Amino acid sequence: MAKIKVLHIIKSLGRGGAEVLLQETLMIHDKDQFEFHYIYFLPWKNQMVAGIAQAGGKVNLFSAKNNIFILLQTLRVIKYIRSNKIDLVHCHLPWAGFLGRVVYKLIKIPVFYTEHNIQQRYHRITRVLNKFTFNWQSKVVAVSNDVAVSIEKAIQPKVSVTTILNGVNTLTFQRDLNEGISKRKENNIDAAAVLVGTVAVFRFQKRLKEWIDVFKMAHQKFPNIRGCIIGDGILKEDIIQHVKAVGMEPYIIFPGLQTHVKPWFSAMDVFMMTSSFEGLPIALLEAMSMECAIVSTDAGGIKEVIRNGKDGFTESVEDWKLLEKPMEYLIQNPIEIKNFGSKARARVEESFSLTHMVNQIEVLYKSVPTNN
Repeated sequence: MAKIKVLHIIKSLGRGGAEVLLQETLMIHDKDQFEFHYIYFLPWKNQMVAGIAQAGGKVNLFSAKNNIFILLQTLRVIKYIRSNKIDLVHCHLPWAGFLGRVVYKLIKIPVFYTEHNIQQRYHRITRVLNKFTFNWQSKVVAVSNDVAVSIEKAIQPKVSVTTILNGVNTLTFQRDLNEGISKRKENNIDAAAVLVGTVAVFRFQKRLKEWIDVFKMAHQKFPNIRGCIIGDGILKEDIIQHVKAVGMEPYIIFPGLQTHVKPWFSAMDVFMMTSSFEGLPIALLEAMSMECAIVSTDAGGIKEVIRNGKDGFTESVEDWKLLEKPMEYLIQNPIEIKNFGSKARARVEESFSLTHMVNQIEVLYKSVPTNN
């Protein structure tokens, strides 16, 4: 039987959660049954390209400088689908989703869409377009129950919506003490310091200024702690200026975008998130798999992952300042950092396996008629 050819379409292949999943799932997918192609549009966001190609994906850049130009690539995408005999299209994030739905309307190829966020958090124009076009596709995957509920409330779709929780490859994401020690030495971080970190795209929802403020509250009581904020984005200069303004510049480092984040996770003791909204963040699952103790707001799907006081510590989105309390508890009790790191890994091993996620997706792929 011929392989089912799947084309993933996504705006960029930078190191965001959806993009990381494309690489990680590709390494687990059954290559005897499936062949995977990828189209992305923003040439300056390409950190995942090499990893996907190395794992066997066929990656293509259809360069576009903004969202409108992405939609103008529709006919080129259709040509690619036909020339490569693609069986189904799987789109990720709204503007790739809009393009995929137009393709569905024009040539009736099966189109899947993965929704990574709750509808209320999108820009008004995005919400309107989403609602208007949502039924122009075959199936929808929601990455958390929170996301699925938001689709039902905001859109009331006729198309099938299946919840498949994001997962992490626990075999790949394992703590390496030597890598962690090396990363600390490279960045002059004392071996005895508690390192609090995060991995994020620098945008409003991540509330990195609030992250810095929580760190400062903890630092005032425990001057030996250090911080690292890994990533980049449009708010970078604002965030760096805020670090300077609150006097934390000597204590928080910004390594920038990192293709390989595992050494940083190995160096971290505590992974902290202050997000105002989320789907089900991949960086959180990676940090848990890497045995970081978790301190986070309960935004979106996070509340489906972290059981407060059992797998980590959470506070409501509105009470983000209270995150300083579990931070203080962990810093005062280093043995509890290791204890909650172990609990975090056990949680993802039990309930957020990437293998289980991939199996569910492959069942969905096989559920629609193809050319085979």
